[in-house]
Amino acid sequence: MSLSEKPRLIVFDVEGVLIPKNRFIFEVGKTLGAQVFFKFVFWGLLYEIGFITLESAFRHIFGELKDVNSDVLTEAFNKIPTPPYLQNLFSQLKARNCKIALISSGVPSVLVKKLGALVGADYAYGVEIEQKNGKLTGVIWSDAIAKNAKLKILHEILNRENLLISDCIVVADDRNNRCIFLSGMLKIGFNPDFVIRIKADRVVNGNLPGILPLIAGKPHKRHFPSVNDFVRENIHAAGFFVPVLASMLGTFAVVSSIIVIAIIYVISELARLEGYMVPLVSSITRRAASQSELHGFATAPLYFAFGIVATILLFPSPISGAAVAMFCLGDSAASLFGGLLSTSLPFNKGKTLEGSLAGFVFAFLGGTFFVPPLLALAGAAIAMTIEALPLPFNDNVLVPLITGAALTLLIAAV
Repeated sequence: MSLSEKPRLIVFDVEGVLIPKNRFIFEVGKTLGAQVFFKFVFWGLLYEIGFITLESAFRHIFGELKDVNSDVLTEAFNKIPTPPYLQNLFSQLKARNCKIALISSGVPSVLVKKLGALVGADYAYGVEIEQKNGKLTGVIWSDAIAKNAKLKILHEILNRENLLISDCIVVADDRNNRCIFLSGMLKIGFNPDFVIRIKADRVVNGNLPGILPLIAGKPHKRHFPSVNDFVRENIHAAGFFVPVLASMLGTFAVVSSIIVIAIIYVISELARLEGYMVPLVSSITRRAASQSELHGFATAPLYFAFGIVATILLFPSPISGAAVAMFCLGDSAASLFGGLLSTSLPFNKGKTLEGSLAGFVFAFLGGTFFVPPLLALAGAAIAMTIEALPLPFNDNVLVPLITGAALTLLIAAV
């Protein structure tokens, strides 16, 4: 039986998949002022590093909204742009006889249902918020927020539709959804964190419509990098010249310049989210960002800048230069060549064997500009191993730092 004849259930996480990750909370916090905004950031960071559960984080966040007019939530949600491809994507899924469910752990149910109605979803679940006289009480409850709660919702929908686990596909991005990544279903990670990368059957990076071939059961199709991919990876590879400039102009001057550029970038991104363009910077961002990044705050450049700055400050030349060169050239080559070929790594479905091998070659070549070939060979192997692993922290930081530390130990041991 073909996919068009067989009913399927497609379950989508909302934040990070259908709308930019953390954008709703960002808009609410921004509306209520700096003090509330930074409290939101604080609780969010505690969840991200694993100190508190998602349920605890959202109870604290919504607790800060006590006595706030409930219209603030709707106004914040309305500011979030809906990706233009969503309606077409969902229309194609419906044409394939798919039922669609949206499940959110952090967006109020009434707003998830509004999004569901816009895109034609059959089910929509979110957070229930208590109100009195048009104001929030800070109390929330939901079938989607507690531990394993999404699993209960999934089983309810499957029973209602008389479907099996094998008839289900889940598309999600973060570890809060691991309870519904079940054996027997198709599990798709979309720009996923390290937990979902491990548990997913397939991974889609960049653009959500990339899930369609996977849902249709088609094999991975090779694709050439887009213009945005080339721009982004060329910027990434250009980091190779940072240690060269540091040796010519001095570390302080180069690090200070990077920090200033990072601050300008943050201002530019905040302005872009408000619909304003900062000359040159916003233009570069639009040319380099993926389709999903265009609708949220693109944080990757900040991690990239931090990784390079920290490496240059922590390790002496030429170790810092070699680590940065291996990171910049290796990671860029892995990204560009990885899309052309299709052998996914078993422990990280978002990476390919061919991409990692290409990254190793370019990392080695970059390293030889700063250290002897044997040391560059060892450093390249370490850098690409870290790049390929599904790790809990951004690889733009981990790859150069761990490579620098490893090279320091290797030199000391010789």
